[in-house]
Amino acid sequence: MNTVTISAEEAKELVQQKLIGANLNERDAEKVADVLIHADLRNVNSHGVLRTEHYVNRLRAGGINPKACPIFKETGPVTGVLDGDDGFGHVIADKAMAHAIEMAKKNGVGMVTATNSSHCGALSYFVQKAAEEKLIGIAMSHTDSIVVPFGGRSPFLGTNPIAYGVPAKHKKPFILDMATSKVAFGKILQAREEGREIPEGWGVDENGETVTDPHKVVSLSTFGGPKGYGLSVVVDVFSGLLAGAAFGPHIAKMYGDLDQNRKLGHYVCAMHPSYFTGQDTFLEQMDAMLDELQQSPSARGVERVYVPGELEQLHEERNRKHGISIARSVYEFLKSR
Repeated sequence: MNTVTISAEEAKELVQQKLIGANLNERDAEKVADVLIHADLRNVNSHGVLRTEHYVNRLRAGGINPKACPIFKETGPVTGVLDGDDGFGHVIADKAMAHAIEMAKKNGVGMVTATNSSHCGALSYFVQKAAEEKLIGIAMSHTDSIVVPFGGRSPFLGTNPIAYGVPAKHKKPFILDMATSKVAFGKILQAREEGREIPEGWGVDENGETVTDPHKVVSLSTFGGPKGYGLSVVVDVFSGLLAGAAFGPHIAKMYGDLDQNRKLGHYVCAMHPSYFTGQDTFLEQMDAMLDELQQSPSARGVERVYVPGELEQLHEERNRKHGISIARSVYEFLKSR
């Protein structure tokens, strides 16, 4: 088999030790590991412990500051900016959302842009933190150029993910986390590690032609044609331009120039429903909407209708009990000394 199943606890410990071994402090190593395990528990392996080796390589090359001290500046009652000091994006985005949550509890809304950051992992982790506080969470992050614009053949945009987290009263929160590309590039990397082909439409070669061999993928495509393309530009505006960071092809490559700080930007927002409508009414209505969606008549051959994020939540419940599956090559790296 090309995969290994281990407990989330063991995986987290292995990741932490690898990062600490690359001179990252214990507190930040634990946060990075926590975000990676969150992804693997939800079967979003493209953003899980698969990334550890890259982070270790970038740390050792000097492309991530292992002693970063992010500094937050409040710019208004509901706005702020966070200078990440070229540290780990996972830590920086987490701090940004914490400040946004604090402002939302005090003034109804909190919006924070983060700059001088790096790859921050699965955005679902951060919006879920807001939802657990009975707030609505939003997060966006631009990434380096790997996606062709609609109608184009050369990459310009990143996978540029966007995420929303919405609380409910009794049901689990609604969590939507999606790349604006058809798939995240991490899924291409995962397919390479596991030695399997990818579906048509996920990636294209240097001529813009679709390929099924993950090793031939040069660029990705946006989801939904011009709609995903437009949304991808919006993400670059909010997390790039609004944060005073670069855009599109001017963003430092994730897998190139490992000794260079990437200077990425993120945007996070937290909203308190009670500043717009009755808190209990909102949460009860969310329960009702999620219930009715799940009870919607399913199409022929489909078991039932799931709400966005529900399958990932079910994966998490199961994987906490039975363990997470990772590529054998990844496991061997984590266990190596």
